[in-house]
Amino acid sequence: MNYKGLLKDARKNLPESVFEKQRFEIPKVRGHLQGNMTVISNFKQIAQSLGRRPEHLLKYILKELAAPGNMKPKGLLIGTKAAASKVNEKIKQYAHEYVLCSECGKPDTIIEKDDQFSYLKCNACGARHSVKSKI
Repeated sequence: MNYKGLLKDARKNLPESVFEKQRFEIPKVRGHLQGNMTVISNFKQIAQSLGRRPEHLLKYILKELAAPGNMKPKGLLIGTKAAASKVNEKIKQYAHEYVLCSECGKPDTIIEKDDQFSYLKCNACGARHSVKSKI
């Protein structure tokens, strides 16, 4: 059997999920201004869709915006006026740094701690690379 024939046989034995193209979309923030504060009502849903703890995402967003804030039952309160586009941009940066695999681009990752280092491990392709452990 020639090389192309072997490739065809191998491709037939692969599961269908390998060939599916799923588009991962980061949800856009929904919120409003309340005086000098910004309220983001769907913050927990965004963290859930990214597969990360809300506290981790919160710490990153507040550091990047250089603003105080905290989580309340109605959502995230940011202690300054923040444009939705700016918050969306920071969430996108977070996803590229702490969620999406740098090898295959899929969001099927987990953050693992190994002694003093943190790694982003991809469950789709098996790649592993270091990430900042302290935000």
